[in-house]
Amino acid sequence: MKGKDYLSEAKKAYSPLNAIEEAARCLLCHDAPCSKACPAGTNPEKFIRSIRFRNVKGAVETIRTANILGAACARVCPYDKLCEEACSRTGIDRPIDIGGLQRYAMDFERASGMKVLEAPAAALEKVAVIGSGPAGLAAAAGLALKGYKVTVFEAREQAGGWLTYGIVPARLPQDVVDYEVQYVKDLGVEFRMNTRVGKDVTLAALEAEGFEAFCVTVGLQGSATLDIPGLALSGVTTAAAFLAEAKPSCGALQVPSDVVVVGGGDVAMDCATTAKELGAKKVTIVYRRTVEEMPANKAELEYANKLGVSILPSFKPVEVIGENGAVKAFKAVGLDWLDRNTSVEVPESSIQLKAGLVIQAIGQTAEDVSFAGLGANSKGLAAADAETGKTSIGNVFAAGDIVNGGKTVVEAVARGKASAEAIDAYLSSVRESKATDKEVAAQKEGVR
Repeated sequence: MKGKDYLSEAKKAYSPLNAIEEAARCLLCHDAPCSKACPAGTNPEKFIRSIRFRNVKGAVETIRTANILGAACARVCPYDKLCEEACSRTGIDRPIDIGGLQRYAMDFERASGMKVLEAPAAALEKVAVIGSGPAGLAAAAGLALKGYKVTVFEAREQAGGWLTYGIVPARLPQDVVDYEVQYVKDLGVEFRMNTRVGKDVTLAALEAEGFEAFCVTVGLQGSATLDIPGLALSGVTTAAAFLAEAKPSCGALQVPSDVVVVGGGDVAMDCATTAKELGAKKVTIVYRRTVEEMPANKAELEYANKLGVSILPSFKPVEVIGENGAVKAFKAVGLDWLDRNTSVEVPESSIQLKAGLVIQAIGQTAEDVSFAGLGANSKGLAAADAETGKTSIGNVFAAGDIVNGGKTVVEAVARGKASAEAIDAYLSSVRESKATDKEVAAQKEGVR
């Protein structure tokens, strides 16, 4: 399955007829619970209605106006836990395939060359967005559409954050990410790549360049690690490092025959399916709780099962065993959870798995935000208002995973949009204050 197959999107797209048929299943609810459940306000009820009545352009307008990453979210959003879970159709048979219909509309937009958003001339203040992940892209687009001169600073070579360096092509092809990034660029947003703010350039230097507000969206770039022997062995890595190496390789990354992935979330599924698609013969996911308790999206879990990934629930990692400095095996103990409230673990059995690669997919850690003068909590997350991104520093805002600890792409988009609104309100008030000061000064001069 290496190479070309690795780069192929797993889920098939709707044909026009199939899309209309699926949209026709919509009950056209008056209260539209699906739309209320979308963090970014993408308004599924409205775009589904448009598709139903063959107005695909109208669907595109609805989606793109609300969500600058409409094509990416159509593929990676956890619909089953958000809008589809709220769909009234679930009480009859199954929810509307909202993600599939959103993808259909976004694919139409791209194929037809349709452009919904156009930014006005950038005549307002300069704003720096630090980080080009979902929250950063959403904030940059929102500000550009209001007429601000926006520059995105990105430490890596490519924009997109986790969209580019984390999510596998089977779920999110890179050309889709590139298309969304180009859409933001076409709004007049400038990108400075390979530039780490705080190291390559300071906030003070950017202020000297004329930037009057900052939006910190650096995300969770570090990786949590296990506390067991053997982590220093060659062949032990983290999810972020593995996926960041795999996706840019376009399927050329070599993996050993036996791979163990520790974790139970979407990232663990991405690691497991990636390893399988790159040629690993046996991939095993080790998770310390039950399958029912796995936080992974149901569709991603099903896809992993389809590829033949083994899942070993209720097993706790205890050691990575090596030979000549390299991984040879992975040891874990089976658990009997006697008391869920107190999380008492009682080892019942042990297992040793052959492994040439062990991937730790147990969570990400926050980037340091001290470069922006921001405080952080015990988890390293930026001290900012969860909704607006406001911080204790007037012209510095923060949004996305660095504030909420890592939720979903659509949530990051929502917070990026909100931060753009808050920055606009802040700079508008500063502008009005300056205008008032000039008027007062002019009046005083007139009196003299």
